[in-house]
Amino acid sequence: MALQRINPASLERSPYYSQATLVPAGASMLYIGGQIAVDGSGAWIGLGDEAAQTSQAMKNVLACLAQVGAVAADLVSLEIKVVDGVDLALCQRAASGYLDITSLPLISVSIVERLARRGSLVEISAVAAVIDASDSAWLGRGGVNDPSWF
Repeated sequence: MALQRINPASLERSPYYSQATLVPAGASMLYIGGQIAVDGSGAWIGLGDEAAQTSQAMKNVLACLAQVGAVAADLVSLEIKVVDGVDLALCQRAASGYLDITSLPLISVSIVERLARRGSLVEISAVAAVIDASDSAWLGRGGVNDPSWF
């Protein structure tokens, strides 16, 4: 069973995020701490450039997902903190290119005075649900090739 994206008709429909997500039993949860615009060596990417920092932070989130075999569609939620004064539209455009448009996560954006690491304009935390089809028999849901399980 995949993540179920919930968008009640009584709520605003957004092209950028889902309103709620139901995670199926048996999924492994991945919690990704606040990612900022540094690469693997700790070097800043896009110092002073909110779009470049958003892009690097999203690349870091995707790297964490990839480490456990997950992809953007597995994201349940993103918590995005931006420093007051940044162009939110630039950040949104930069982040959207890393999301799966067919499976949008929940997104919450907070505007803050500053972030812990000086120079950071954007910080992104995430939660993902990793569903391993190879666990289907163990979970009592039939064989891996059983289409009713997916």
